[in-house]
Amino acid sequence: MAHIKLHIPGPVEVSEKTFRAFRTPMIGHRGQGFKDLYAAIQPRLRELFCTQRPVFLSTSSAWGVMEGAIRNLVSRKVLNCMCGAFSDKWYEVARRCGKAAEALQVPWGSPIRASAVEAKLATGQFDALTLIHNETSTGVMSPLAEIAALKRKYPEVMFIVDAVSSLTALPLEFDALGLDVLLAGSQKALAMPPGVALFTCSAAALAKAATVNDRGYYFDFVEFDKNGQQSMTPSTPSIGHVYALQSKLEDIFTEGLAARYARHLRLAQLTRQWAAGHGFTLFPEPGFESVTLTCVNNGAKAGGRVVDVPKLQKLVKDQGFLIDGGYGKIKGTTFRVSNMGDETEATMGELYAALDNALRGL
Repeated sequence: MAHIKLHIPGPVEVSEKTFRAFRTPMIGHRGQGFKDLYAAIQPRLRELFCTQRPVFLSTSSAWGVMEGAIRNLVSRKVLNCMCGAFSDKWYEVARRCGKAAEALQVPWGSPIRASAVEAKLATGQFDALTLIHNETSTGVMSPLAEIAALKRKYPEVMFIVDAVSSLTALPLEFDALGLDVLLAGSQKALAMPPGVALFTCSAAALAKAATVNDRGYYFDFVEFDKNGQQSMTPSTPSIGHVYALQSKLEDIFTEGLAARYARHLRLAQLTRQWAAGHGFTLFPEPGFESVTLTCVNNGAKAGGRVVDVPKLQKLVKDQGFLIDGGYGKIKGTTFRVSNMGDETEATMGELYAALDNALRGL
């Protein structure tokens, strides 16, 4: 069966080099070989996260760490910043974990703004907040630096940030921003197979976690730190993912972080230009568009072109490419096109050509 190339918001295409690394023969996860592997990737992981803190590996999706952050760091009440399907879900996760939670809800397509966050934090009710930096359901990227600046005024509040679809696509300076948790998954901008989450924690977050009695075990941040000091993970890791990560880090730093960031921005701009050239508008508020995927309007807002999205998807798939038909309550009134990971102007050009052909066939 012919492979259908993925241009959905995740998982994305994985290179043959990464797959070869993923298939490296197994080693014992408590032996010196694994400890050496874990230690070897730490310097580049820290550079990627812009931190002097250790970076932990969790054998789970990012949602495992997202739930873990709630269980580790919320004692009083968490403010869930909500601007799309996945940030909305974090509120539900907090409630299912038995935590007091409050929604800071903005309309889909709008970003979270610091002024709205501060109005909530000023009440003194909260000891944590959650934010999805790049909301993939809407293609909206909230202004992280603007929001993180509030940490200086509210140092007791744990700032927990999901960078699942933005890490490696633009600078995320964990230490400089003063965040408490920054997490990502393997299957989006990192362009690896799904199954591993990466995260780092502030010293304050680890100290806070140590005071929480019902934080569980599998996602216990204190256990991650204790094991990390020995270049190990708390439970059995997916060793293939660690080899794949080592290989991917080689690729990222061979390209150079600045070049990688510039490439993602350029490809996002090209996709926006393609959409405008065909009479479409974009779903996000201007100035808050993602650099890793483009959420294109299809009648969700006035003034843009309307097409049969399922038919568009089929015609594109018939040419060997998979795009997304919109998520949740904006399914069909939007569609999403990913440019994250290893994509280039040449590979995106092939997708644009397939989209052009599909539009002519509608």
